[in-house]
Parts: sequence; C-alpha cells; structure tokens
Amino acid sequence: MNLNEDFIQQLNTLLPGDEASALLQAIVTTEPVTSVRFNGSKGFVPPAWLERVPWCETGAYLGERPPFTFDPHFHAGSYYVQDASSMFIYHVIRSLVRGPVHYLDLCAAPGGKTTADLQALPSGSIIVANEIVPSRAQVLRENVIKWGADNCLVTNDTPKTLGKLENTFDIIAADVPCSGEGMFRKDDEAISQWSPQLVVQCAARQRDILRDIWPALKPGGLLIYSTCTFNLDENEHMALYIAHELGASFVEVPIEKSWNITGDLSGSDIPCYRFLSHKTRGEGLFLCVLRKMQNAECRMQNSRSPISVPRSPIKKIPKEAASWIDGDYELSDNNGIITATNKHLKDFISINSNKLHVIKDLNVEIGIIKGNKVIPSHQLAMSPMLRDDAFEKCEVNYRTAIAYLRGEAITINAPRGYVLITYQNAILGFVNNLGNRANNLYPKSWRILSTHLPDKPISLIG
Repeated sequence: MNLNEDFIQQLNTLLPGDEASALLQAIVTTEPVTSVRFNGSKGFVPPAWLERVPWCETGAYLGERPPFTFDPHFHAGSYYVQDASSMFIYHVIRSLVRGPVHYLDLCAAPGGKTTADLQALPSGSIIVANEIVPSRAQVLRENVIKWGADNCLVTNDTPKTLGKLENTFDIIAADVPCSGEGMFRKDDEAISQWSPQLVVQCAARQRDILRDIWPALKPGGLLIYSTCTFNLDENEHMALYIAHELGASFVEVPIEKSWNITGDLSGSDIPCYRFLSHKTRGEGLFLCVLRKMQNAECRMQNSRSPISVPRSPIKKIPKEAASWIDGDYELSDNNGIITATNKHLKDFISINSNKLHVIKDLNVEIGIIKGNKVIPSHQLAMSPMLRDDAFEKCEVNYRTAIAYLRGEAITINAPRGYVLITYQNAILGFVNNLGNRANNLYPKSWRILSTHLPDKPISLIG
C-alpha cells in the first residue's frame, strides 16, 4: 500500500508522533474489521458466540468476511453488513431522541445508516432516506424493503431540492461525501484518488450541501454531521463552520471510556467523536451533533399539512388481500396494484411529496390484481405487516434456497398456490406452487447472478 506523502505529513500534523505512526501502521498492515447488524424487527439477534459491538446492541464482529452473497439470510434482511464505526449512529439516536420525529438521512445509500436509523428511532417516526445518484438510490430502495420498513420514504433528490421543505425535519443526518481517508484499509481507489486538492474540493462541496439543506431543519432540530475521513478541514473546521455561519450549538453524546473514541483534534475542544483504526475496532469516522438555533428564520413553523398525494378512486379491495395483513393499515387499489399504508403514520409527515422524486413511498405493495386473482408482492413477504398465518410456508435446504434466490424454478413439498419460501425461519419470498414445479416470484433485479455454489453452506444465523 503506497500512501501519498502529503497524506502522511497531514497525519503527522494532526496527531502526536506516536499516535500518527500507530494509525499509519494500522492502515498499512492490518485488515479491515468485518461487522454486521442484526434485524431485531424480524426476530434476529447476534448469536451468543459473536463478539458484540459495544455501542450498538444489535451489532457484532465477525472473525472473517464470508461471501455474503451466498448467505440466504443476507437476502432476507436478517442482518445488514455495516462497519462497526458507522453503527455509532444507533447509539447517538438512542441517546438523544425520545419521541417520534421527522428524520432525513440525506446521503443514505447503500442503506447502512438508514437501517440503523430504522432500528433506533422511536415508534411513529418517519424517515426520508435520500440518495442523489439514481443507481445507488435503487440499491437503497432494495435494502430498505428487505429490512421490512413501512415508515421510510426513499427519494432521489438534490440537497437544494430537499432544502425547499423548510422547517420540516426534526433531525437531519448528513454523512457527506468526503475524501475517504478513513476507508484506505478497504478501498484502494480511495488511496489512488486522494490529494490535498481533493480535500479542498470536498470541503467546498460539503459547505454547499450544508447551506442547501439547512432550511429544511427545524429551529431546535439536530444535525448529525459525519464523514469517513481524518483531516481537520472536513471535520472540526466544518463543524465550526456550521456552528458559526449557519447558527448552531454543539450537543454532547454520552460515551464509555472503554470504547476508545477520540475527541477533538483541532484544539477547539468541541464535542466530537473520532474513530481511529489503531484505537477503535472499525474504519475511520468523524461525527458531531449540532442543534439549530431556536431564533433561526422560520417561515413555515406551523406547517403540519399531510402528505400531498393524488388519491385514486376508491375501489373494492379483494378480501383475500385484506386477509394477508395484520395491523392498522389503510388499503388502496392504484391501477391494479394493492397497497397498504400505516394509518398512524399517514397524517404525521408534513412533506409535500409533489416536490420530491419519490422512488419508494409510505405504501407497502401487497399484491397485483391479474384477472380474477391477486398475486402477492415481494414487499409483502419482507414486511412486518404480513400475517404469520396468511400463507403456507415451506422450509427449504441451503441448495434450494440459493436456487430460489437465483430465480430458478424449484420443486417443493407444499400445497398448491402461493407459498412462502423460508430458510432457517427467514422468509425469502413467494412461489406459485403448481405441484410438479413452483414458479419463482423473487424479483428479477435482485437475483444472485453467480452460478458458483460454496463448498459448504454460508449462514451467520444457523
């Protein structure tokens, strides 16, 4: 690994000599740590034999990195592969948030922080998860659906567009694009692209993003600012810019000394949280929390209008579709697509969705009407609204599970009709069992493309 001499000099200026040498040694000679966060909403918790991530109760370290593509639980949303440092957002939310909120995850793809937000936020909260790059926004949408969330919109918009939603959000998490110094252990491209000029460019872009999005944060609301880099310009100096130029005060997050999290390195003594790879088990991360001043300009402070979505004419919903879900949901038929919306969330959000490019709204697609029948949708299979006894389940072995996830037709021992395929009690999706074969209903764009099959089953659960 050949590190840029300017980067080495930057670290030597940032940290005392021994500290800088230790961090450089960790970057050059040690392997990235692999960790995952388990999905408690689907009943999965870290197995007892895995070491827990201390600042995230659902996170665990792995001894090695398995080929996750070939673990059916990965596709079922039983867990999410996330760097342990990034899981700190879970602790921040649990420490500072006490009631339902409007929450914007500004730079959300591929979905690690969003799914952590979904775990950590109080019931009744609404998350808008945004990604500006269309292809990455589709990956974000897929991961949110797999996680099984009915309180998360996914959008594909610019910070400037979202900033027009003035005084809408109680919390904005801005994990901004950065020079990526904290990713050097796991990303060779980050090393090759780095330069002092890149740091300057990233800092300028970050200021633009923050200025654009700032109007959307309510007075008194929290900004969670984070990067995956080490330098001062993108970290402490940017935090001070937010405080002095945009109008905010710093908020302290309680931490344990044993976590070995490093504080301010600028001499400003601001509350901030640095994860340095020679001290803390994870990749490089900087995070701080700021509260927007209460006297900030507030032209729409009393706005609480419900989400503005054109309503389809009321149609009779097939009884079978209504029997598939459990909970207080409102069903609707939009051109043959049956969706369900959590009634408790419907009037809570104060976003006019006509201003946004929404690629996943608060509706969960539960079925598609074709002729005189309703075909259950994959979103329903992933959702907590699915009634446990709505469909027959068929537990399959590892080889059959992988075949199903590849989109192949499989043969199962189950009644005819729509059946849920499960592996180690995790729902993978639907088939239409015809008897001699089962037609595969797994989404085409999500299928495993590799024809390789591991020598032995890959599973973090069983």
